[in-house]
Amino acid sequence: MQDVEATVDPWKASARCRGVDPTMMFPDDEDFAGVSRAKALCATCPVQGECLEYALRVREKDGVWGGLTARERQRVIRRRRREAA
Repeated sequence: MQDVEATVDPWKASARCRGVDPTMMFPDDEDFAGVSRAKALCATCPVQGECLEYALRVREKDGVWGGLTARERQRVIRRRRREAA
């Protein structure tokens, strides 16, 4: 059976987090060790940039995507809005 997500977003097939326990990428905000582990995995990912842009585009509210937490992604969105204005 073909992976539908990887077909829609081909970069997902190369993601380092593919196949890991999903809870690893969705640690509690106060779980600094968990956030650090997720970010460390992202740091070695060949599609980190694509992942981050996806999360920004769809406004992912939870988890670590592209090496950034939800709060950090919000900062990127705000900064981009200011720069575009």
